[in-house]
Amino acid sequence: MAMEDPDRKTEVVLLACGSFNPITNMHLRLFELAKDYFHETGKYKVIKGIISPVGDAYKKKGLISANHRVTMAKLATENSDWVEVDDWESCQNEWLETLKVLRYHHQKLLSADVTNSLQDAVPITKLGRKRKQEPNRHEPIKKKNQSPVVKSVPQVKLLCGSDMLESFGIPNLWKLEDITEIVEKHGLVCISRAGNNAQKFIYESDILWRHKNNIHLVEEWITNDISSTKIRRALRRGQSIRYLVPDVVRAYIEKNRLYSPESEDRNAGVVLAPLQKHASDPRSSQALNN
Repeated sequence: MAMEDPDRKTEVVLLACGSFNPITNMHLRLFELAKDYFHETGKYKVIKGIISPVGDAYKKKGLISANHRVTMAKLATENSDWVEVDDWESCQNEWLETLKVLRYHHQKLLSADVTNSLQDAVPITKLGRKRKQEPNRHEPIKKKNQSPVVKSVPQVKLLCGSDMLESFGIPNLWKLEDITEIVEKHGLVCISRAGNNAQKFIYESDILWRHKNNIHLVEEWITNDISSTKIRRALRRGQSIRYLVPDVVRAYIEKNRLYSPESEDRNAGVVLAPLQKHASDPRSSQALNN
């Protein structure tokens, strides 16, 4: 049996956008589940995971400051050798569509690829006296007809739970053209529970069905029902959240006295940024399932 050539595998970067209010063990599990899925196909190699917390301008009810949310995410991933936190999105003054965050990270990879190519192309020479050529030193002999392996830029795929996938159907939350570009040009990795309706949701949408080969549904067999909403509820009631979030995150929450009945009322009555922005836009996702 021929050995798998690692250079032939498509490199993937997993990007998770969201509130992370606070980050939980379930958020971290999404990355591990997706990585296992891609590696088991034998076609992909996951090289990085990125957590991108949303900015304060998202105006979601109960959303605490981005500074705290980013810090907690960084604490949660400090021992990971492949998942990192990016604060570019959270530092923006205005709310950004998820597609723009995807484009930003794709462009960042393109720029890094160009830089690396230039570095590989230009030989580094040191000033000073030339070293005498050793008689037994030879250039490695290239095999006949051997062509150099050209590595493509890694694909940035949006990592999410089935709730985000199904949110595509909420009127005015997403622009139709954004959904199309996400699934067509980037791809979606959706962690869904056994018996979930994610497949049915894709079937009922012409746009999602058209690009179904770029939507990866990963079944979560070891179910985990942890959510940030439930964590905040437990904290408001003075209940323990140990083993639901990383210990460093729990300690940070306690130290800074985060998540109270008062913080949960933050942005109460304020219209969510995307709903406010897309309400008058005819290209919003109200026609997704038509």
